Amino acid sequence: MTKTAFITGSTSGFGWACAEIFAENGWNLVLSGRREERLRQFCEKYSDVKIHRVVCDVSKRREVEAMVSGLPDSHNEIDLLLNNAGLALGMNPAQDADLDDWETMVDTNIKGLMYVTRALLPTMVSRGCGHIVNMGSIAGSWPYPGGNTYGATKAFVAQFSNNLRADLHGTGVRVSNVEPGLAESEFSVVRFHGDKEKADAVYDGTEPLTPQDIAEIVYWLTQRPPHVNINRVEVMPVCQSWAPFAIHRKKE
Repeated sequence: MTKTAFITGSTSGFGWACAEIFAENGWNLVLSGRREERLRQFCEKYSDVKIHRVVCDVSKRREVEAMVSGLPDSHNEIDLLLNNAGLALGMNPAQDADLDDWETMVDTNIKGLMYVTRALLPTMVSRGCGHIVNMGSIAGSWPYPGGNTYGATKAFVAQFSNNLRADLHGTGVRVSNVEPGLAESEFSVVRFHGDKEKADAVYDGTEPLTPQDIAEIVYWLTQRPPHVNINRVEVMPVCQSWAPFAIHRKKE
C-alpha cells in the first residue's frame, strides 16, 4: 500500500529535498508552502507522483484548518507529517533585535508547528499509526550570540516533541526530532533579509550539511520498523563543533 507524506515548507531547502526523496521512493505527497510557482515546478518535475499541493502560511490557523479539512480522499490518510516550515530572522543581540522578526519566528516555528500537528493528529491516533518528524535545530540545545528567539523556538520544538511522545504513548504514533547544525540552503538568505553576500559568508571556508543530507536522515527514520522510535537526531558537519566557554574579563 502506497504511503502518504505531508511536508510543510516544501518549496525550498530541507522541505524540497525531503519531498524529492519521498517522491523518488514512491510515496504520495501533500506539499504545502507559500510559493505557488515552486509547488507547481515540483509537481511538473514529478508528474508521475500523486501530489496534492496547497499554498498555505502555517502561521495562519484558519489556513491550516482549511488545508487539512480540504484534503482529498486520495491523500487524507497521512503516514508521515514532516513539520519543516520554519525560519530564522536576524542576528542582532536581544537588546537590538527587531520585535517583528521575533514575532514572525514565534508564529511560524511554534504556532505553525502546533496548528499543523493538532489538525492531523486525531486521524493518526484513530488509525493507530503514523509518524511525526519535527525539524528542530542544534540552536535549541546550544546557544550562540544572536540566536536568542530562534534558539528559543527550536527549544520549544524539542520539548514539544518529547511531550508528544508522552501523550501518544500506546497509540502507535511515532515522534522524532531532527536537529541539524550548519547547513547551506536558503536559510541564511532569509535570516539576513535577502542579503546574499552576508549569507554566503556564513559558509565561507566550510563544508556544511546539504538539504540532501538531512533528507536522507528523515527518510531513514521513516524506514525503521514500526516498534522503533528514534526520539532525536542531532547532526553537524565535521567542520562544526563546540567552542570554549566565553569568559568576559574586566579591564584594569
